[in-house]
Amino acid sequence: MAEENTVFIGKKPAMNYVLAVVTQFNAGIDEITIKARGRSISRAVDVAEIVRNRFVQDCTVKDINISTESLEREEGNMANVSSIEIILAK
Repeated sequence: MAEENTVFIGKKPAMNYVLAVVTQFNAGIDEITIKARGRSISRAVDVAEIVRNRFVQDCTVKDINISTESLEREEGNMANVSSIEIILAK
C-alpha cells in the first residue's frame, strides 16, 4: 500500500484525522490505511468509526492488523509498543 493512502494517528484531536481520511476518499482513493501506536490506538478506532458512521456511509473496514514493535527509549533500553492498522475501503 502506498504511503499517501496512509493516515498516521498522533496526539491531535480525532476530527483532524477524520478530515484527512474523508479528504482522501473525496479525492477518489478507494482504500485508506489508518495507523497508530500505543496510546493513540483508541483514537485510531474512534477515527475509523466516525468516518464509517457519520461521513462515508458506504465505507467498510476491509482489514485490521495488530502487532508489537520494539522501540529504543532515551534511556537505551527497549520498550514493546502495540500498533494497529485499520484498512478502510469504499
